[in-house]
Amino acid sequence: MRALLASLLILITAAAAQAEKVVADMSLRDVEINANFDGSDILIYGAIKGAKEDSGLAPLDVIIAISGPTGPVTVRKKDRRFGIWVNTESIEVDRAPSFYAVASTGKLEDTLSYNDDVRFQVSIPRAIYSVGAPAEIEDPASFSEALIRIRKGNNLYQQLDNTVQLFDQTLFSTTIDMPANLVEGTYPTRIFLTREGEVVARLATFIDVRKVGLERWIYDLAHNQPLIYGILSLVIAITAGWLASAFFRYLRF
Repeated sequence: MRALLASLLILITAAAAQAEKVVADMSLRDVEINANFDGSDILIYGAIKGAKEDSGLAPLDVIIAISGPTGPVTVRKKDRRFGIWVNTESIEVDRAPSFYAVASTGKLEDTLSYNDDVRFQVSIPRAIYSVGAPAEIEDPASFSEALIRIRKGNNLYQQLDNTVQLFDQTLFSTTIDMPANLVEGTYPTRIFLTREGEVVARLATFIDVRKVGLERWIYDLAHNQPLIYGILSLVIAITAGWLASAFFRYLRF
């Protein structure tokens, strides 16, 4: 009898968790990069459908992760040899996001279990994928750690603990700072609803980052017509050099 009651309780708890869903929106879905672009703050807000404060279940947490376009990255290690700094070792990280921000209602390690972090690749280290390293590399993990440290310093990787506001276990909001040095592309945005570290609901959407104006024209020219782009760059460089030379000759007289 006790086993039956325990089983019923588990089923009721699971059904209550499955009934909860996330609905969300954001203040800006299209980010335009032009000559005056110096970054953008994006407000992400939403609601939890089916949530009940008096359900007797543990409180909910919300995690929001935004990832930029991913690609391989070569990370090099410098050592001092004969009085100068030189590249001594390198590892190619198979896939790393150009931008990554993860915000949560509490500390990330408290709001997301290890297993679900591995499953959904939410934390910054989990978002970086590296298959292996050459046998002669003694400490391959240090290269990924260096990549994270450098990109954190450039505000490209952000772990934003305690920044998602959750009101009455129903409404949530946060603001993500998108820096000026963004890469063009689609930025997948994932919202996770967790209870006691386990993901009970999730939602996926995206932010579109595109160059516009002169930046768009230069980008298209460089990628679609590289010969014309190279000739134009050479002409501009020669013209700028000639104008600078003429200006200094004028100053002498």
